[in-house]
Amino acid sequence: MSTPATPGDTGHLLAAFDARRPAALARAVSIVENHRSGFETILARLHARLGHARRIGITGPPGAGKSTLVMRLATRYREMGLTVAIIAVDPTSPFTGGALLGDRIRMESVALDAGVFIRSMATRGSLGGVAGATREVADVVDAFGFDRILIETVGVGQSELEIVRLADTTVVVLVPESGDSIQTMKAGLMEIADLFIVNKADRPGADRLHHDMEVMLGLRLGVSYRDIPAHHGVDLRTPRNPARAARRAAAEDTSMWTPPVVSTVAESGSGVDEVMAALDRHFDYLEQSDALHRRRRQRLREQVVGIVERHLRERMWRDPQANAWLDAQLPALEGGSVTPFAVADALLARSATRLATPAGTTHEDEP
Repeated sequence: MSTPATPGDTGHLLAAFDARRPAALARAVSIVENHRSGFETILARLHARLGHARRIGITGPPGAGKSTLVMRLATRYREMGLTVAIIAVDPTSPFTGGALLGDRIRMESVALDAGVFIRSMATRGSLGGVAGATREVADVVDAFGFDRILIETVGVGQSELEIVRLADTTVVVLVPESGDSIQTMKAGLMEIADLFIVNKADRPGADRLHHDMEVMLGLRLGVSYRDIPAHHGVDLRTPRNPARAARRAAAEDTSMWTPPVVSTVAESGSGVDEVMAALDRHFDYLEQSDALHRRRRQRLREQVVGIVERHLRERMWRDPQANAWLDAQLPALEGGSVTPFAVADALLARSATRLATPAGTTHEDEP
């Protein structure tokens, strides 16, 4: 069992963090990830430093090659002299509660680089493809001064979309043999991407998936079949390519961002330079369109909402009087004389004053 951090310990830790000592970074991440005593003080002290790093989310179905792609991107960024933090979200071990897979082993080629920090996080039951504290851990490594933060989600399906709330740019990685062509017609995962990657593009079906993706994106723009006449007027001597029409329209319209589709073979590094170029173009678009400011402001708003909800929930259910009152209502609930909604409203009204009262802890950053 971990020893709670004291104010003095937190001060020493922050001093070492300011000196950019890797051990201090690792300990700060552990305290924040596990919400140990003092984690809010650490986050409050670091808040003013946020905003330097570009946060790139990498998501997609299991087996798409996300970890290999992340490793390749990290290698390229290091060659450019940039520092990289990798936050890899893995399934939770049913025995220890920790991350089930070892990303330090899978990313061995960059794990020993002093300019790369890798943190595996367990989902611990959190939905959305990321862990509950992923956003806060990203804040810690951002404040430490990393240039790029790569957030790799656990293998996700159509509804696990939390990464879009954490990243400046969201990358969706697909592979041809997993039946992902059908995903082009679905909502959810396909709608959050700023960049699509068809990985393992040396395998059968990759070209078809790439084509289907571009056609689908063109349909959303209304341009894939705009210049193709009805069947009575088709001139077979002049073939039309809906995917090419979508690419052309996307390149011509600079007022909006249309996610490009890039084919890669991450295992060999093929296509990774094109991915990096697309990431840079998207970030330039975000800055020029003010979308970056809007996204980051929304991220801060959602963070405040999450903190309020967590604090209210903790205060409510740690209150013995509230729990005793709720237990006293159970017979009436069982008998049907009151409804769960009425009991909930009464409990909220009864506890309103108590919930609004500070819990007795004061952060050092508060006036």
